Amino acid sequence: MPDVVVVGSIALDSLQTPFGRVDEVAGGSATYFSLAARHFASVGIVGVAGEDFPRAHLDGLVERGIDITGLEVRSGATFRWAGRYENDLNVAHTLDTQLNVFAAFRPRIPESYRTSHNLFLGNIAPSLQREVLDQVERPAFTAMDTMNFWIQGNHTELSSVMRRVDAVLINEAEARQFAGSHNIAHAARYIQDLGPRIVVVKKGEYGSVLFHRDEHFVAPAFPLEDVRDPTGAGDSYAGAFVGYLVRARRIDDVTLRQAVVVAGVVASYTCEEFGVGRLTTLTRDEIANRVRLFRKYTEFDEEMF
Repeated sequence: MPDVVVVGSIALDSLQTPFGRVDEVAGGSATYFSLAARHFASVGIVGVAGEDFPRAHLDGLVERGIDITGLEVRSGATFRWAGRYENDLNVAHTLDTQLNVFAAFRPRIPESYRTSHNLFLGNIAPSLQREVLDQVERPAFTAMDTMNFWIQGNHTELSSVMRRVDAVLINEAEARQFAGSHNIAHAARYIQDLGPRIVVVKKGEYGSVLFHRDEHFVAPAFPLEDVRDPTGAGDSYAGAFVGYLVRARRIDDVTLRQAVVVAGVVASYTCEEFGVGRLTTLTRDEIANRVRLFRKYTEFDEEMF
């Protein structure tokens, strides 16, 4: 039984940034999440790929200790996404989306996953997120992500899913859209009032903000000199955040703040290469070294006045 189960997309991405382009590299929310979370906990994936998904990508997940028992390979083509980033790397411009086998995806949780204590719901349809929650046996910790498409078209159903989870990880624009508020503190409170005690608002290159009950924690992004591709940084953030909490075996203000810092550090590595390239070579020692640098960069003397 894996420590944490992630349900999300498996994809082949074609990406363009000011620093180059790649075609049909491994992607998808479940892929990025699992490659980040594996440093802290054992991970099982629930997703679907087409018969054209390269075997080398699946083998790469297994070689890194990720359980793919719940990953189905079906006849047909894999979900594909093509995107372009211009000078503002916080904004992805979608060029093409082909759902293919992902269009008929109905998550089936393997028996060996159903008693996992931790669950992450990637940004799939709220109806599918609800089906997953109905299949698992009361996990101790459940977190979720979403996206603007579901917020716009399935707000009521999305709200009902949020009522059943412990944590929501959402980007700044989506939080504002969901809550109908330009103030992210108000937006986070709106989400918390639905039920989740933890809300993390991701702000891209500007860091993230943690809301836990009545406590707030603001963490800047790790400063990078070389950013090549931000695709999957949010999913990597989620993987490291949840993985760290699973490893710590406790959820309190101190641990949540540590998880936010670790998540931001892992997300920063994601941006250094196209696709999942950097995540496949990342080590725990590299994460630890960058966490130490982050602390040095953000530390200051309290005796100021």
